[in-house]
Amino acid sequence: MPLVYLIRHGQASFGADDYDVLSPVGHRQGKHVGAELRRRGVRAGQVYSGTLKRQRDTALAAELDAELQQDPRWNEFDHIGLVREVQGDSVTPRGFQESLDAALRNWDGLVDFTETVGSALDDLLKALPSGQTGVVFTSGGVIAAVCAKLWGLDAAGFVAVNRVSVNCGITKLVHGRSGTSLVTYNDHAHFEGEHRDLLTYR
Repeated sequence: MPLVYLIRHGQASFGADDYDVLSPVGHRQGKHVGAELRRRGVRAGQVYSGTLKRQRDTALAAELDAELQQDPRWNEFDHIGLVREVQGDSVTPRGFQESLDAALRNWDGLVDFTETVGSALDDLLKALPSGQTGVVFTSGGVIAAVCAKLWGLDAAGFVAVNRVSVNCGITKLVHGRSGTSLVTYNDHAHFEGEHRDLLTYR
């Protein structure tokens, strides 16, 4: 059965002029999650990312064997823009998560976003031969949309899944005759123990 691993990007540059840049920790997270996938024996037949820099650069830092392909359908929603609707023009770390959660619960674009993400996943699964593995470097909202769709969650469920996403967490899907199933969500055991300094949520 085809397998798909969804990897959230490494830590970006929250609070900087350009959020869409990996921090030094983000680069280390990308390298470490690549090493973790190799340790698990994951052999990626196809590797994708969105077109955002933080997604692409995480994929490159992971150094997987397959050539990286980019698809904008794996891009994150404009979370900064959504928070501005709640906080105003001056977006600050204080209360950011609460403002984002509030905006997402009332976001008119959630259905369209979920459908776009779903089409990207469907096309990837169709392109994967039986027994082959795909790895996608994307974002927390994208992964939450996949999980919410597979679990039949509403907007509140989407928000609950999205808010606990770990940078470079690993989500695993399996596709078979009965459809696509979520095997693990947000696995971050590779950031425990001696690597616990790499555990970040934003």
